[in-house]
Amino acid sequence: MCLRSGEAMRQATQALLTADLSLAERVLQGDAEVDAQRTLCEERAYTLLALQAPVAGDLRTVLAAVYCAEKIERMGDLAAHIADTARFTHPDHAVPTELEGQFTELGEISASMADRLSELIAVPAEGAFAELKHTDHTVNDLHAHVLSLITSTTWSHGPGMASNLALLARFYERFGDQAVSAAKRLDFAVTGTLPS
Repeated sequence: MCLRSGEAMRQATQALLTADLSLAERVLQGDAEVDAQRTLCEERAYTLLALQAPVAGDLRTVLAAVYCAEKIERMGDLAAHIADTARFTHPDHAVPTELEGQFTELGEISASMADRLSELIAVPAEGAFAELKHTDHTVNDLHAHVLSLITSTTWSHGPGMASNLALLARFYERFGDQAVSAAKRLDFAVTGTLPS
C-alpha cells in the first residue's frame, strides 16, 4: 500500500506539473486498489483478533496494521486529490512556472516518505517516528513557503489559482502527516510506548 501510494504521489505530481490528463486519470483509477488493500488488511486483522486472540507485541502489531492501513489509504486519497486537480484544470497547468520547483520538491519528498514507511513496515525499527517527523518538517516548510508566495502582494495569478495552490500544498502537507502518524504507530508496535 505504501509503495502504491508513493507511486501515486509521483505520478500525480507529474500529471500536475505537465498537465498530463491520461496520467491523472490513471492515478484516480488506481486509488481503488489501495482502498481494496486497506479493506483486505482490516479483514485479516479482525480475523486474527477473533480467532487467535493475540496479546502483547502481537496484539500491538495487529492493531498497528489496522491503524496504518487507514493512514496509508488516506495517503492514496491525497495523491488522487492532486491528480483530480490536474484533471480539473486540464488543458491548463495548475501550477505556474515559478512554483514548479516547490511542487516538484513537495512531490519527491512526500513520495520518499511513503517509500521509507514501506521499508519500516517490512523491517520495523525503533525511531521510525522521529525519522519521518524530521522529514515532515521540510514538507511543512515548503507548504508554508507556497502559502507565503500566493498571499503576497506581488502574486499576479489571481485568487482562483491561489486557492487551488493552497489546497494542493495542503494535500502534500497532509500526505506527510499521515506518513508520520503511521510511523508513530509502528514505533508503538516495536517498543510498546507511543512516542510523543
